[in-house]
Amino acid sequence: MENQIFHLQYAIDTFYFLVCGALVMWMAAGFSMLEAGLVRSKSTTEILTKNVALFAIACTAYLVVGYDIMYDGGILLKDIALDGAENADAMVAKVLADSAEAGFDGDSVYSNASDFFFQVVFVATAMSIVSGAVAERMKLFAFLIFAVVMTAFIYPMEGSWTWGGKSVFGMFSLGDDFGFSDFAGSGIVHMAGAAAALAGVILLGARKGKYTKDGKINPIPGANLPLATLGTFILWMGWFGFNGGSVLKLGDIGNANSVAMVFLNTNAAAAGGVIAALFVAKILFGKADLTMVLNGALAGLVAITAEPSTPSPMMATIIGAVGGVIVVFSILFFDKIRIDDPVGAISVHGVVGLWGLLAVPLTNDGANFVGQLVGAGVIFAWVFVTSFIVWILIKAIMGIRISEEEEYEGADIGECGMEAYPEFTSAR
Repeated sequence: MENQIFHLQYAIDTFYFLVCGALVMWMAAGFSMLEAGLVRSKSTTEILTKNVALFAIACTAYLVVGYDIMYDGGILLKDIALDGAENADAMVAKVLADSAEAGFDGDSVYSNASDFFFQVVFVATAMSIVSGAVAERMKLFAFLIFAVVMTAFIYPMEGSWTWGGKSVFGMFSLGDDFGFSDFAGSGIVHMAGAAAALAGVILLGARKGKYTKDGKINPIPGANLPLATLGTFILWMGWFGFNGGSVLKLGDIGNANSVAMVFLNTNAAAAGGVIAALFVAKILFGKADLTMVLNGALAGLVAITAEPSTPSPMMATIIGAVGGVIVVFSILFFDKIRIDDPVGAISVHGVVGLWGLLAVPLTNDGANFVGQLVGAGVIFAWVFVTSFIVWILIKAIMGIRISEEEEYEGADIGECGMEAYPEFTSAR
C-alpha cells in the first residue's frame, strides 16, 4: 500500500512538473508575439527567427553543458532514469536517495528528466528577454552566438550560486550566509536576462532616428498591437507554470494548497500591474497607453515571481501594482538617457525584477533586505560584466550591428531574405 501511494505521488509530481514546463515553453510563443507586435513590420521575420532559434540553442547548450555547471549533474553524464531498479522497492529507494542528494530530503520526488525539462525552459526564458531589447538592429548570428554562451555558461553559473546552492567562487553562499531568496526567478531569470540585454544595448546603440542631436525622442510605434496583446496574454498564462511549477510538488494537501495560492497571487499581481500602469499612463500622458498597460501586466508578473507563495492576495496585488508604476517611469527614464529598448525589456525584467527581490522580505520572514541586495548585486554584476565581454568579442570578430542600409530596409530582407508582410506577390 505504501509503495502504491509513493508511486502515485511520484507520478503526480512528475506529471505536474512536465505540464508546468510545457506552460513555460509556451511563453516562447508569447515573447515572439509580443516582440513581433512591438517592432516595425520590416523586422518581424528576423524577430520570429531569433525566438525559434534561441529556444533550440538554449535547450541544446543547457543539455550539453549548462545543467552540469548549475547542478553538477549534466543530463548526458548522469543517469536520469531508474535503470538498475529491478523491483518496486529498489525503485522507491533509488528515487528517495536521488531526491535526498538533490536536497529535498525525500519530500519532493519526481523524474530527474522532468526536472531538467522544467529547468531548461527557464534558461530559454532568460535568453528571450535579450531578444526584444536588441531588436531591429542586431545581426542575427551575432545574437545566436551570444545565446550559446549565455545559456551554456553565464546563466548556469549564477544559477549554481542560487538554486544550485554553490558558493560564489568559493567565497560565500548567497543562501546560507545572506539568506537570499528568489522563489521562481525575479532575479535569477528575469534580472539576469535584462543585465545581458543592457550590456548588448549599450554597445549596440539606438535605432536610427530614435534620438536626435537636440535631445528629442522620436517614438517608433510597433506594427501590430493586437499581436503584442496576444503575446502578453500568452505570457500571462505561461507564468502560472513558471511560478506554480516552482513549488516543485503537488502530490499532497499542503503543497496543493501552496500551488493554488501561487496561481492566485500570480494572477492578482498581473492584474495589479495592469491597473497601476493604466492610471499612471493616463496621469502622465492624458490617455490610456496600451503598450504601457501590456508592460504593466508583465511587470506585475515579474514582481511577484520572487515570492508568490507567502503574500496574501491583496498584498500580491499591491506588489504587482508597484511594479506597474515602476515600469512606466523606468521606460521613460531609459529613453531619457538614450538607451533604446524597443519592447521595454530592461525595465520590465531588470528594474522590476529588482523590486520583486526587494519585496520578498515584506512577506517572507526568512529573507532580509541586505541579503536580497547582495544577491541582486552578484547576479547583475556577473551577468552584465561577462555579457559585456562576450558582446565586445563578438563585435570585434564579426560585428554586432547590421548596416545602415539594412536597418533602413528592415532586418527581414538583410538577415532572412524574406518579409513577414509582403505587400505584393507575383505568380507566373
